[in-house]
Amino acid sequence: MTGYGKTVLQLSTKKITIELKSLNSKTLDINVRVPSYYRERELDIRKKLATALERGKIDFSIYIEDNGGEVLSKINESVVKAYMNQLKTVVDADETELLKMAIRMPESLKTEREELNEDEWALIEEGIEESIVKINEYRADEGLVLLTEFELRIVNINLLLDKIIELDPERMLLVKEKLVKAVQDLEAKIDENRFEQELIYYIEKLDITEEKVRLKNHLDYFSKELKDNVSNGKKLGFITQEIGREINTIGSKANFATMQKLVVQMKDELEKIKEQSLNVL
Repeated sequence: MTGYGKTVLQLSTKKITIELKSLNSKTLDINVRVPSYYRERELDIRKKLATALERGKIDFSIYIEDNGGEVLSKINESVVKAYMNQLKTVVDADETELLKMAIRMPESLKTEREELNEDEWALIEEGIEESIVKINEYRADEGLVLLTEFELRIVNINLLLDKIIELDPERMLLVKEKLVKAVQDLEAKIDENRFEQELIYYIEKLDITEEKVRLKNHLDYFSKELKDNVSNGKKLGFITQEIGREINTIGSKANFATMQKLVVQMKDELEKIKEQSLNVL
């Protein structure tokens, strides 16, 4: 969602700079800053940005730099003359000095509000569209970087999962051997059939076959969604949660140091995915 777009319009009397910035956000949050005489078009600006940018914390600004053309502050002649006539009665000064004093008095200058020029606004609308194109290009470039990052992390988790699958038979054998040895060390008489049933029950509790299958499916689903042209950041977030759930379950059932180390590495890779998934629309 991070992006930046800027367009500069050079008119006869002013330079207009249109600036768009976008940061990560779960929702669409638009902040618009424009000169007062463009305020009547603020709703139009917001609709245009909402349609084009969809999600993110959006800062939109229009800056005006006057080239010295039209002066909006003008002398209020009637007020200045009235001040000068009053000053003559209390100050012995020539016309120039009286004018210097009068011009500093309240209401001596009046500011005329600039009206919105439709031709000028048409150019600004084109500038806004251009800025939107630029920010979306920026976002697309960032998306390609994120795509490479996501693909790398998914490949790494898949490789770690393959190692876990290879280790699983050894893990189950060691678990069974530990239980048998623990019973033998008790030197107590046991019902072999009952012991075998309990052993099977315990081993089933530690079985991670379903978790391995679901995790593999979630990883494939995530990779598939990465290739979709439709904005799907929230969906990727949900899939990431499911991936994390299966990894955590494997870790809690592992009961095998070598496998638990692999689980920690998987969590580290997943955390990097979570951090970057916030950048996806």
